[in-house]
Amino acid sequence: MSSPYLLGLRLNGKRALVVGGGRVAQRRVPTLLDAGASVVLVSPDVTPALDDLIAAGRVTWVNRRYEVGDCDGAWLVQACTSDRDANAAIAAEAEAKRIWCVRADDREASAAWTPASGRVGEISVAVTAGGDPRRAAGIRDSVVDALRDGTVDARRNRAKPVGVALVGGGPGDPGLITVRGRQLLTQADVVVADRLAPRALLDELAPDVELIDAAKIPYGRYLAQERIHELLIEHARKGKFVVRLKGGDPFVFGRGGEEMLACARAGIPVTVVPGVTSAVAVPAAAGVPVTHRGVSQEFHVISVHVPPDDPRSTVDWAGLARSPGTLVLLMAVERIAVIADTLQRDGRSPETPVMVVQDGTLPTQRALYASLSTVAERVAAAGTRPPAIVIVGDVVRVGQEIQMVRAERVP
Repeated sequence: MSSPYLLGLRLNGKRALVVGGGRVAQRRVPTLLDAGASVVLVSPDVTPALDDLIAAGRVTWVNRRYEVGDCDGAWLVQACTSDRDANAAIAAEAEAKRIWCVRADDREASAAWTPASGRVGEISVAVTAGGDPRRAAGIRDSVVDALRDGTVDARRNRAKPVGVALVGGGPGDPGLITVRGRQLLTQADVVVADRLAPRALLDELAPDVELIDAAKIPYGRYLAQERIHELLIEHARKGKFVVRLKGGDPFVFGRGGEEMLACARAGIPVTVVPGVTSAVAVPAAAGVPVTHRGVSQEFHVISVHVPPDDPRSTVDWAGLARSPGTLVLLMAVERIAVIADTLQRDGRSPETPVMVVQDGTLPTQRALYASLSTVAERVAAAGTRPPAIVIVGDVVRVGQEIQMVRAERVP
């Protein structure tokens, strides 16, 4: 067999067809989105993580099985179904229309291969290894590790970890996971990933790594926390190294303490890798310091998974309203109206500045400014949706001042 001709495809704005809504598609779709492709997903069923991308409007979903003609207009096709006959038919249509097609189930019959890819700064690494994905992933890991460590040596041999690692993946940008977290992720046998874990990292997993989707979609599908505990213990007892990949930090509203307790009671060793919490990172990414000399010497991080008037709430909203400190609210977008009313009723000025940041640290990040009296209306008008961070306090004005000064300095 002749060697493949390697290209770096620039897919920005170009139609990419993915047929199949399972775990293979779950790995491929985020990478296509990162490349700027306009992704069309054809499948009668999708994983919760893909469902979330569809709900966010990032993927166009055709809710049915593949039909002849689906390849029309595509620049690239990914045949990712579990049906070999369907994949063969997809590939045949693509071939007839001179469209490159990747078959996930048959490397020999595939017109193109998806390389094992990784990124360190501005350097992208892609390895095909004769169509052997496991070997390609191993070589890719070695090169990426060498680049990350500043060496050119092959990947160092390390004793395989045991038990469970609770890894904080950071606020969303895959570059903000810690070096230790990424190292453990490359050694995992099983990865149990949250909805807010950096999705681009999942495409770097070796093909033999079992990926378990533990997404909890607000008001949608979710994997019960007790079931997550069972999965961690079950796989660890089989001798597999399990990474529980979470968004932000495992112990900041991440239920990491519950998972650590469950594993400890079962006698499973646990490694904790702290992560960059979105409560601080997202305001920073938007140019807002949560503390600032002479403005705020305290900040409060509040989970608003239940509204202020809910009897299950343990938050002292009256105390927060009286406090001059910065409020960083998580899971607050759906309840912003009642939150704003409560804070004003208990003493916060209606003119208190507010900033709402959606998709913080990601390429899709966007922010809006408002006051406490207008924020609910502004959020509704903008169509802001989770994940988003709400920042309340005078530090928002500091962020606006920073933006103004920076804009004046730009030649």
